[in-house]
Amino acid sequence: MAKAAAVVWDDSFLGYDLGGDHPLNPVRLDLTIRLATGLGVLDGVDPITPEPASDVEIERVHEPAYLSAVQSAPHAGWDVGHGLGTSDNPVFPHMHEASALVVGGSLAAAAALADGADRAVNIAGGLHHAMRDHAAGFCVYNDCAVAIAWLLDRGFERIAYIDTDVHHGDGVQAAFYDDPRVLTVSLHQNPLSLWPGTGRPGEVGGPGAEGTSVNLALPPGTRDPGWLRAFHAVVPSLLTAFRPQVVVTQCGVDTHREDPLADLALTVDGHREIYRTLRDLVGGLGAKWLALGGGGYELTRVVPRSWTHLLATVLDRDLDPDTTLPADWVAHVAALAPNRPLPSAMTDGADTAFEPWGGVTEHPVDKAVRETRHAVFPLHGLDPDDPRD
Repeated sequence: MAKAAAVVWDDSFLGYDLGGDHPLNPVRLDLTIRLATGLGVLDGVDPITPEPASDVEIERVHEPAYLSAVQSAPHAGWDVGHGLGTSDNPVFPHMHEASALVVGGSLAAAAALADGADRAVNIAGGLHHAMRDHAAGFCVYNDCAVAIAWLLDRGFERIAYIDTDVHHGDGVQAAFYDDPRVLTVSLHQNPLSLWPGTGRPGEVGGPGAEGTSVNLALPPGTRDPGWLRAFHAVVPSLLTAFRPQVVVTQCGVDTHREDPLADLALTVDGHREIYRTLRDLVGGLGAKWLALGGGGYELTRVVPRSWTHLLATVLDRDLDPDTTLPADWVAHVAALAPNRPLPSAMTDGADTAFEPWGGVTEHPVDKAVRETRHAVFPLHGLDPDDPRD
């Protein structure tokens, strides 16, 4: 196990339930914890039980009027606005309390780092779309941004945020667009083809923070080797130049080829490789690692396996991809979704090997790589055309 690694979990996280057939079903969290437990990943781990974040903590990034709207929405008989009551963000019972608990979970993970842990993970977190005054993209409060703001207030001076969700990490980018202490890096499907339509390479940060907003917009259909090629062509150089003390990662798994809401084509094997790459990068920097969940809407076949790999990676208990799924877990899932066949192991059988970026080529992702490198590398003193940078 890592020198000191913390896991934040409690079944009360399942109360963040947008209801009905909403894509963000909390069963994905329950099935992840059941699978990780069944495979021994959490053996001997005493999870941190979160407390709901206070209004004061949430108001680090959200306006008080917005909190009031969230708190009153379940009882209001009129349109409360602020992006609430839409198909993406329906009003649900105890919405404020459930959302504050997610924020509290990410704050508990951040506090574990401040208290000496090297790594911490909250798979219930990662609600990266919520804006200062409105809900968006299934996200009521932005736990990622609150945790980063809390860490800044605790004396950390340089924090990097890496978002591997298929959707642009717009809410976190907006929260710190003018703050040179926070480097936000988002790898996502090209915004011309996917909501929210932001995250272009030219979004590089506000006055005084130029170069601290980084966007790598990947073409639909990008597979594991292309995604990893693009990541390695951009992210390690920027992290080395920025020298973060903490790296916060939003580990959405809606990049998977089976995800119903987007069009990238990664696999569970690709996700596992991403987590291992992040761990190596953070360790090489001598930084702390705060890992959060995020999107992911293939609830039974993908999210539980991918995030079990995430938990295993954070805890240095890496699972062999050929590990067989526990029979009791398979039976439990089959009872919930009898018409959805399950894989037999922790792998999709994919090859994640990639050819490193080496300059100007016609590889499908290289146009995106070039645009991002040319937009931000010079702002960090790096040569966008030199493969050594």
